[in-house]
Amino acid sequence: MVILFYIHRPRPRKRFFGMKIHEYQARELFRNEGIPLPSGSLCGTPEEAKRSAEEIGKPVVVKAQILVAGRGKAGGVKMAQNPSEAYEIAKNLLGAVIKGIRVDSVLVVEAVKSQKELYLGFTVDRARRKIALIASSEGGIDLEELARTKPEKIFRREINPIIGLHHFEARDAAFSIGLSEKNANEFTSICLKIYNIFKSIDADLVESNPLAISSTTGSLVALDARITLDDNAMFRHPEYKQMDEELAPLEREAQQQGLAFVQLDGDIGIIGNGAGLVMATLDVVAYFGGKPANFLDMGGGSRADDVHKAVKICLEQQNLKAVFVNILGGITKCDEVAIGLVRALSESKVKVPFTVRMVGTNEEQGRKILAEYKIEYLDSMETAAQSVVKLAHEARS
Repeated sequence: MVILFYIHRPRPRKRFFGMKIHEYQARELFRNEGIPLPSGSLCGTPEEAKRSAEEIGKPVVVKAQILVAGRGKAGGVKMAQNPSEAYEIAKNLLGAVIKGIRVDSVLVVEAVKSQKELYLGFTVDRARRKIALIASSEGGIDLEELARTKPEKIFRREINPIIGLHHFEARDAAFSIGLSEKNANEFTSICLKIYNIFKSIDADLVESNPLAISSTTGSLVALDARITLDDNAMFRHPEYKQMDEELAPLEREAQQQGLAFVQLDGDIGIIGNGAGLVMATLDVVAYFGGKPANFLDMGGGSRADDVHKAVKICLEQQNLKAVFVNILGGITKCDEVAIGLVRALSESKVKVPFTVRMVGTNEEQGRKILAEYKIEYLDSMETAAQSVVKLAHEARS
């Protein structure tokens, strides 16, 4: 008789948002495809930044090269009118710590004046198992906010990944956002080239925001390039392996703990069990006027220890005003969630209000534990979102 043993080896959880690469690396991919870009170069010293500005011979933008969202608001992107200013800005940025990450290099690029800013990007639509082409006549702003306030400004088309993007589809996008014949031709060419990049590097997202019409030439130029890669395909792209080492400290810590965590710009912590649920939670909090501070997915089947780790990491964020824990109990048991949550809060010196929406397996046991420790819990995700937004607003006042 033959006896077979199966040994289960836990696999690290995939980061739902994919792995970001630096802007200078994204620009290089754009340049290789022939996409128009402002002139510029990567600099590691203030002297190099000054020399780059001298070569450009025009006002420049100095951009910190760090893998974190919101670097501009955090002071990581500054305008320099001349080489001396570029030197001083680079001197202040290099070695500085922005959102927990040390700046080791800056990108110095020509500051292009634009008569109009557009948006163009490709991303994965997992629900439909297709690639989404997204374009807008308004760029340089938060696309999610634009989708909420001016949905008519956004063009979207699903692309079958087996068939690929056709020329007429790219051209249709160009005319749908109101471009002239000349700019539509340029847009179509850029669109097809960005799609080629998207396919070739197994991307989750490739976008230019803004893709601008230059005031000087009247032609399109990609003022920004942003790319995130699919973690599942990283074995095919060893050239980007070092990116894991450049994550923000909390993102790196979460990855080591087997949690999917992405830092955002708000002040309401978000914890859930399942990427789809966490994404829905971000949306509903934003709908009611809140600003999520993070994406944190504990994953299905989370035990008390997983919850404990997740809450501790969430509470390490700065300027946190409230936390929303959203749980759909299935293989994840609500009493385990409650035990882990209470344990983490009892150990933490950070005191912020928590709102918990918890339904499913062992729901009553979990609620009894939360009630004993006076932690608010609710049935409805919408009601809980409204509650946490109100708590955050009160904490800011």
